[in-house]
Amino acid sequence: MALHSLKRSNGTGEQFPTAILDSLSEAVVVVDASGHIHYANLSAEQFFGVGRARLVGHPLNEFVPEDTPLFSLLEQVTTTGGAVAENGVTLASPRIGNRFCALRLSPVVDSDGLVAVSLVEQTIARNIDRQMSHRSAARSVSALAAMLAHEVKNPLSGIRGAAQLLEQSVPDSERELTSLICEETDRIVALVDRMEAFADGRPIERGPINIHQVLNHVRRLSQNGFGKNVRFVETYDPSLPDVHGDRDQLIQVFLNLVKNACEVPGDNEREIELSTAFKHGLRLAVPGQQAKVNLPLVVSVRDNGRGVSDEIRGHLFDAFVTNKPTGTGLGLALVAKIINDHGGAIEFDSEPGRTTFRVMLPLQLSSSASQSPVSPGVAP
Repeated sequence: MALHSLKRSNGTGEQFPTAILDSLSEAVVVVDASGHIHYANLSAEQFFGVGRARLVGHPLNEFVPEDTPLFSLLEQVTTTGGAVAENGVTLASPRIGNRFCALRLSPVVDSDGLVAVSLVEQTIARNIDRQMSHRSAARSVSALAAMLAHEVKNPLSGIRGAAQLLEQSVPDSERELTSLICEETDRIVALVDRMEAFADGRPIERGPINIHQVLNHVRRLSQNGFGKNVRFVETYDPSLPDVHGDRDQLIQVFLNLVKNACEVPGDNEREIELSTAFKHGLRLAVPGQQAKVNLPLVVSVRDNGRGVSDEIRGHLFDAFVTNKPTGTGLGLALVAKIINDHGGAIEFDSEPGRTTFRVMLPLQLSSSASQSPVSPGVAP
């Protein structure tokens, strides 16, 4: 069925414009009893990640698995002729990822069996809850770091100095113990130094940052170090405007994410995809500002490792949570803090063979800042 055939007469000969459907924020598709798509609005294109021409005429099960409640609800509508609704439905597929949605299905009047399906994504609300949890964890680590800096480093300095003095008066056979004391105090001081990054409450100095230059820098660092045996794939939107952020801190964020992706165990040849996109949706408050801002700039880091284990999935951004034998569990906690300081958001989806971390950032709003896109291949 052509798009224009979905327009209805209002009794005066005028046709109901599909532009109204295109203005809706929720995804709307019209399907028949067999599940074939006859119409899709602009939000549906964004929801499924493909153009309208790719949706219309194709079965809905190409984009959504048939074992989801959507198809049982569709069957119910076509059988009874009544509208149905269900909240908290997870639609998951490699094409669309994991989407937490509310579904509304209604028969289209005078359409010979067509059903309008509205998909209202609730993932954003759930993400906001997660961000509050991430921010709470970052604040807790900040307080702990401040305490450690004042209460632990000074005694450690005294212990190390005493061990060095003791080393001068003990036999050579026992100097190994004093050296061990010095080494362990140095290790603890280094850990406290890392945690002091959380206690830095100074406002960050933000400006227009080309995110592709940041990602290129991170990729080169990785390929010359811990990621030398990893295949990198870059899927960039070259038209993105600048990010409103701090270059060094953003490098630290994505370097930590890429390093984690490189170190996750996997059964296949390691591959990491770095991608950027522009997407409306999530709104959060930027520190120091009352107004909420859109976070349309999405940077994704995807790996093909074994995924995040169920035991730590719900606490992944908390401090000291790690599944690495030699890890400290501070890397992702620091990532959450930096993104929080930028007024951004971070989320992840994970299953065996595919784990994706998505960082959502505000764009640079200054009219005087350069907004011209830079090719992903241009070095910083």
